[in-house]
Amino acid sequence: MAMIIGLTGSIASGKSTVSEMIRNLGITVIDADIEARLAVEKGEDAYHKIVDHFGQAILLEDGSINRAKLGDIIFNNEQERMVLNGIVHPAVRNRMAEKREKAVNRGESLVVMDIPLLFESKLTKMVDRIVLVYVDEEVQLFRLMKRNQYSKEEALARIQSQMSLREKKELADAVIDNNGSLEQTERQLYNILKEWGFKKEG
Repeated sequence: MAMIIGLTGSIASGKSTVSEMIRNLGITVIDADIEARLAVEKGEDAYHKIVDHFGQAILLEDGSINRAKLGDIIFNNEQERMVLNGIVHPAVRNRMAEKREKAVNRGESLVVMDIPLLFESKLTKMVDRIVLVYVDEEVQLFRLMKRNQYSKEEALARIQSQMSLREKKELADAVIDNNGSLEQTERQLYNILKEWGFKKEG
């Protein structure tokens, strides 16, 4: 029986780095962000629903969705954000569930679902165990400002729009402390996976 692991974190906590480490171990990672991008590509069902609701003004010249423009609309408007989530989330969930089934049918013993908003979107039922990538808030703030060239206010607004890492820590089955070096992070990850039945081949 395959174990489905949910990998989550918060903005600038280093979850993508951990996701990459998992892939390098040969474990299938199903990435919600990638599936969300694919779900709204031209011709997809969710794409048509988004254009119907938000209008042609959110499109780029090639007809694809202008993410920055759509982001501006929903970042400042709770109601519009809920409309968009109501279109995108079910489509993403279906795509991820399909890929999970395929991996399980291939006989894989561990499958990782990389879901940034695992708790916020109430998707914990999709997974058996949850790993949280954790950093202290000041580290998170520093990394986000550096990575995206945000001012302190811009970075804080984005951090505070998500559930805090402290709250998530209480809900996770295992926590990777990502305040230190990459080697320390990798060691913690490997120990968790080993404890949950992962065997390195070769």
